[in-house]
Amino acid sequence: MEQVVCDLCGSDRSKVRFSSTLRDGDEGDLSAYRCTHSGYGRHHTIVECLECGLVYANPRHNNGEILSKYEAVQDPLYVKEREGRVLTFERHLRPLEKIAPPGDGRRLLDVGCHVGVFVEIAARHGWDAWGVEPSHWAAKQAQQAGLQVIEGTLSTAGLEDASFDVITMWDVIEHVEQPSLQVREAFRLLKPGGVLAVHTMDLNSLFARLMGRRWPWLMEMHVYFFTRRTLAALLEQAGLRVIEVRPQGRYLRLGYLSTRVAAFSRPLGRGVGWLFDRLHLSERAIPINLGDLVTMYARKPIESATN
Repeated sequence: MEQVVCDLCGSDRSKVRFSSTLRDGDEGDLSAYRCTHSGYGRHHTIVECLECGLVYANPRHNNGEILSKYEAVQDPLYVKEREGRVLTFERHLRPLEKIAPPGDGRRLLDVGCHVGVFVEIAARHGWDAWGVEPSHWAAKQAQQAGLQVIEGTLSTAGLEDASFDVITMWDVIEHVEQPSLQVREAFRLLKPGGVLAVHTMDLNSLFARLMGRRWPWLMEMHVYFFTRRTLAALLEQAGLRVIEVRPQGRYLRLGYLSTRVAAFSRPLGRGVGWLFDRLHLSERAIPINLGDLVTMYARKPIESATN
């Protein structure tokens, strides 16, 4: 574990926002870094920067240890939940393509693409779609499906400057050790006029404020917790110009939703799951939007061509 300074402004002055809820033996569990992990409410100490308001886990695992966990983790349940992912990403792509339409030779990069569901969907929509993913298991799944996915990170993938029209980060920025580095790398890889889409949790949403310490996204795997203000500051600090922000939920299969409910109440989750099974509804995917997940779109200025 190590103490870190604020990634947005560099200050070491902070106050505790949520005390650690991890017990002895909880740390080091690799399953806590699965996308489908249901460890709601189990997290390191979460602090708020007294200078800029960024909220982040501190102290946390040593530098590099977080990445090593994502490189090693496997998540077969993610594959089983493909239908919900497909519906979610189809919905995510529609407003993005209004801002940055696809076309011949238009290149898109999905950062943290996991098994490549969004890469596959973007390719079907006419994009020259690529992905980068640190998990050896997930990257291999995508590559075996014939997708253009590179195992690694933005810093290690060996991608050329100004080589993409669109870069997407769906539920990624809250997991990484240095969000500012990820955004700067995205800026480097975008063509002038290119668009970055970042989807993450909104700590200042009405639902998050009502739930307080019971907000489900307070989890060990989440290192940063943005508001619309701090996320916009992060993007603008890298030289991008925010052009739009909108709440965007997701689709969940009802059978999978019952397992999420069980994370809060095992009896209730079992009861709901039993009911869905009896009604033959477990495989049905439904849209859920509580307003605490947002996508922010930002553009690289045209004048960056001469920078």
